[in-house]
Amino acid sequence: MSFEEKLADTIALLHKIATEYSPAVFANSLGAEDMVITDLIAKHQVDIQIFSLDTGRLPAQTYALMQKSAVQYSSQPIQVFFPQTAATERFVNQHGINAFYESVELRKACCQIRKMEPLKRALAGKKAWVTGLRREQSPTRTDLGNQEFDSGNGLAKFNPLIEWTEKEVWGYIKANNVPYNALHDQHYPSIGCEPCTRAVAMGEDVRAGRWWWEDPANKECGLHVKK
Repeated sequence: MSFEEKLADTIALLHKIATEYSPAVFANSLGAEDMVITDLIAKHQVDIQIFSLDTGRLPAQTYALMQKSAVQYSSQPIQVFFPQTAATERFVNQHGINAFYESVELRKACCQIRKMEPLKRALAGKKAWVTGLRREQSPTRTDLGNQEFDSGNGLAKFNPLIEWTEKEVWGYIKANNVPYNALHDQHYPSIGCEPCTRAVAMGEDVRAGRWWWEDPANKECGLHVKK
């Protein structure tokens, strides 16, 4: 399939979601793929609300992009969800500020507080949510399709860029002057919380910089794990 065909299919799918699954939302983590979808939603006036999760531990470059996006895509404002203060304080006071390095269980507990619970609130009352997942990103994503049912959250889930390659994502960004995270130019293909993300070396998997101390076959925060 040519890139032009993939692009047309992606735009058509976004319009279908807005028409048949309203109200639908797009989870924008401010990664390269998500900025492509943000641009498409704005450019083609797709009625899909955009939200982002601010974990409280994001890199400065991510906040800079969040502000730039708010200006460039003022017609599609990003609603920001934060972790519950009480739960965050309890975790940090009990386990320490960087407890996620100590075990997979504590790392997942941190993700639960900073990502999963806010996601639940963001998806409440919605019929579908959209992500920027691509099949080639990770071993945990190779069997994904462009549409599935998210049983954990009880709604439809769409991955419009599932068949796009990294080259196609960046080709679109450059051709359409889409803003992107400055860390991408410093060899950060996948960007999450600052203490859980590092640059990758030549030839490493694009997700190698996320939770690099864990088994690559299983490292997900929980947002995209099938129940």
